[in-house]
Amino acid sequence: MKALYYDHHGDIDVLRYGDVPDPAPPGPGQVMVEIRAAALNHLDVFVRQGWPGLKLAMPHVGGADGAGVVSEVGAGVEGWQRGDRVVIDPGVSTRQDEWTRRGLDSLSPGYHILGERTAGTLAERLVVPAGNLERLPDEVSFTDGAAPLLVGLTAWRMLITCAALQAGETVLIVGAGGGLNSMAIQVAKLAGATVFALTSSEQKLAAARELGADQVLNYKQDPEWSRTIFKLAGKRGVDVVVDNVGQATINDSIKALAQGGRLVTVGSTSGPMVEIDIRYLFVKQIAWIGSTMGSHQEFRSMLAQVWAGRLRPVVDRIMPLSAGVEAVKVLESGEQFGKLVLKP
Repeated sequence: MKALYYDHHGDIDVLRYGDVPDPAPPGPGQVMVEIRAAALNHLDVFVRQGWPGLKLAMPHVGGADGAGVVSEVGAGVEGWQRGDRVVIDPGVSTRQDEWTRRGLDSLSPGYHILGERTAGTLAERLVVPAGNLERLPDEVSFTDGAAPLLVGLTAWRMLITCAALQAGETVLIVGAGGGLNSMAIQVAKLAGATVFALTSSEQKLAAARELGADQVLNYKQDPEWSRTIFKLAGKRGVDVVVDNVGQATINDSIKALAQGGRLVTVGSTSGPMVEIDIRYLFVKQIAWIGSTMGSHQEFRSMLAQVWAGRLRPVVDRIMPLSAGVEAVKVLESGEQFGKLVLKP
């Protein structure tokens, strides 16, 4: 089958589009999905680059987000049949333990993400556990089905579950152009918050406002944006900051927080190593919260809002899977606003 793959870690020049072995037929409790749309995430870049201790079977196919049609059903699977339109929950629980029993699937050592430690969605076909399927409504396109999955789940958990965002609070989204933060703006507004956002161009400023952001700043034009945000938020700072940029922004994010604020970290696109003045944390009594992915129930809760039209998939562009290398270049450049969707 055709796929976007690599056979060793490295920069974008190791990425290839071509033939890889077909997946084995689905086993008990599994289904095979014919992928009709898959979306890129920064996770795909990090996995391709590799990190100490990451051992993958090569060639490796990335991709966490996928929508498609059930093509084969394994033994013991009930409720699914060939031809069903589905989306795939990208978080796979491989065992039951204290974390999964408490509904904290993504904390379990047995939890992994499609395209991270196992084959992903950037291919023509994929075998997944039947429990990771959710039905795709007939009126929703495969593109709109694939686009909000990983980012929607991550945004929902970090804001609703971890940050416990309340109506009337204020939120700063650092870097509004990516797929995660375009969904985070909407989740925060759905929760009743006032949303501030940072981005880098007039086009992205307009797009962030269209999604519901109340105030949007161009951080390139305002390098002291933390001071500006502090003043705009009633000269007290914001209640919650979402920062998935990391090294380049984390200190300013802390400065933009109100007394007793919450800093939610969900990534580190500019680098993971930071030096901070910890006095800000204890003097302002700031809670620094790490978050990633979520449970199957959080996935269903988020999808219910998408299917109801309260959360909107944000798609920057649609490209054929055969142009996947070019799409990843766009992702790494940060040119896009929203998700890049690939179609086999």
